[in-house]
Formats: sequence, structure tokens, C-alpha cells
Amino acid sequence: MNSAEFAQIVSVTREFVRDRVVPAENEIEEHDAVPDDIRQRAKDMGLYGFAIPEAYGGLGLNLEEEVQLVFELGYTTPALRSMFGTNNGIAGHVLLEGGSEAQKKEWLPKLASGEVTASFALTETEAGSDPSTLTTSAVADGDTWVLNGSKRYITNAPIADVFMVFARTNPGAKATRGISTFLVPRDAPGLTVGPKDAKMGQSGAWTSEVYFDGVRVDAPAVVGEQEGIDQGYATAMRCLAHGRAHMAACCVGLAGRLVDESVNYARERRQSGRPIASFQLIQGMIADSVTDYMAGRSLTLEVARAYDAGTDRKLGPSTAKYFCSEMVGRVADRAVQIHGGAGYMRGVAVERFYRDARLFRIFEGTSQIQQVIIARAALGSAADG
Repeated sequence: MNSAEFAQIVSVTREFVRDRVVPAENEIEEHDAVPDDIRQRAKDMGLYGFAIPEAYGGLGLNLEEEVQLVFELGYTTPALRSMFGTNNGIAGHVLLEGGSEAQKKEWLPKLASGEVTASFALTETEAGSDPSTLTTSAVADGDTWVLNGSKRYITNAPIADVFMVFARTNPGAKATRGISTFLVPRDAPGLTVGPKDAKMGQSGAWTSEVYFDGVRVDAPAVVGEQEGIDQGYATAMRCLAHGRAHMAACCVGLAGRLVDESVNYARERRQSGRPIASFQLIQGMIADSVTDYMAGRSLTLEVARAYDAGTDRKLGPSTAKYFCSEMVGRVADRAVQIHGGAGYMRGVAVERFYRDARLFRIFEGTSQIQQVIIARAALGSAADG
């Protein structure tokens, strides 16, 4: 893709977000659902496959291009990006990172078109930040595998057509070994999806628990087929690294929106006969938020470039995800403060974004997990005592 084509994609996406999605934010919040026309428009624009190679029907963006696109998508409710985020991100990348060519040809075009919505089923009740402790099992039975266990907080599970399920295939192996990934269709007998979770924020972005009770799949359902057995943990880590840079970009987009909301309110709100923008303490908060936003944007772009160059696909994504998820929380907090009492009222954008932003410090690896990754990279073996 040449630069002119990419610039056109970004321009059209910005127009779509600001002219159609932003005006629908209150509707999405009230009904906990993205309108069907927005969902269809996203499919028509190719947003379900922007990170999937052109050979498989996607737009084929590299990570530097992807984060620039996500800056635009992040400007509005996170429910928009969540619709197709897993197809492009951690679920789609399971196939890109570990799938066989046959699996890629079968599934990636369906993900790219939006015909199929995929979910990344890794997290469990006692296996969140440390997925090596997962207990969902897959036992070989002739030419099939039988899955038992459960997953929780699974994004898009209520509407998913296929699940990338991580299960322990070798219980005697080291914790980070003996895990494989399975392509499990929604209609597989024994697979049950729980009710939608009631969350603090991010309305319209659905999660739920998923249960596997004797779910039987054929041997080709192992991602990577025979070569993919016991490789699930490594695949998950590679997918999460890419996903962390993606989530950093989403946080940057949301921070940009919060800065705009803060600046516009400060210009319009009058106190003591003049706009509060003239008060230096308000100016200080604006300055801090603008600086946070610009720092996060620059860091994310630099991390994406290094990822594309193959020089850093672990430390950089963790630094970006850590800084930007914490950064957007600070910017959201200041935005509410600048709005004063109005910022605490439902129906005001910054109140909603304040709740939405809190999740970014938790999913795709908590801030504390990112700290561990960053510190171990810096300290080396000394980190282990």
C-alpha cells in the first residue's frame, strides 16, 4: 500500500468516526450496543481486517500504519474498536503467528470481511495476568481432542463465531509448555456462552464467560496442526505483544479526545465573568494533558517502527501499553476536574470516558505485569535474585 492510499484510509476513517460514531455515543451507552449500520459500515470499510495481510483479504497494514489508524478509532467510544479489534489483534494474530497455511486460507478472509467474529479465549478464573496457570484441558481421543474447562472476560464472546481456545494438552510439562490453541466453532456441542458481563464502562463492548463441557474437535482444529501442539503459550505471548502496541494507540486516541473536550469546555465555561481557560491552574492541567498525549503518541509510533523492523517485539510494546494506559487515566481524571461538577454527570462525555479508560490498565496484561516485563528486560538475571 502506498502512502496516498493509506492517507485516504485514515481520512475516511476519521470522517466516519467523527461524523457518525461520535454522535451515536450516548445511544451506544444507553443501549449497550453498537447500531447495525455502524457495524456494517465498518465491514464495508475493511476495518475488520486492517491488520490482516492483503493475500488473505485484509488491508495489510504494518504496525506503524495500524497505530496511526487506531489513533483515529480511539477518538470515540471503545466499543467501536472492540467490534473488530480481536479479528485484527489477538485472535487474528493467533493464526498469523501460529496457524498453518490451510488454516490461514480458511479463516483469515472470513475475519477480514467481518463474516466471522473471533474471540481470544485465554483468561480463566485463576489464570489472568499469568496464563501459564490455566487449567482448561484438552485430551487426545483418537483423531479428536476433548476440551473441558471455562474462560472468563472473553471479548466478543456473546457474538463470536469462533473461539481461539488455549488449553493444557500436556499437564506434565513445565507451566509455560504443554499448552495448545484450538479453533472451536461456536456451535460445537458442549460449548456454552454465559450472559453478557455488567461492566463499569465500555458499554457496547461485550464480554462474557465461556464454558467447555466435553467439547470435541478434530485434530486439524489445533492451531498450527501437529506442529502447533504445546506451542500455545509462545503464540499467546507473541499475539499479546502486538496487541499491547495496538492498545497503546487506542489510549492515545482517547487521550486526544479528552484533550479536545477539556480545551473546548475551558474556552466556553465562564466563571467570575471570564472563561476558565484564563485561569492558570486550568492552564496547568491542560498543559499536562497535552504533554501526556504527545508523549504517548510519540512513544507508540517509535515502538511500532521498531516492531516492524524486528528489532524489538517485547520490551517496546510493554512500555507503550504501560505508559499510555496510565497516561489516559491521568488525562481522563484531569478532564473531569476541568469540567468540575458537570464532569461527574451522566451524559457528559468525559464522565463516560473516565469509566471507559479504567479498563486499559487491566486487560492485555495489567500495568504491574508490564512493569515486571520492563524491569526484567532492564535488569537481566539480577531481577531473579
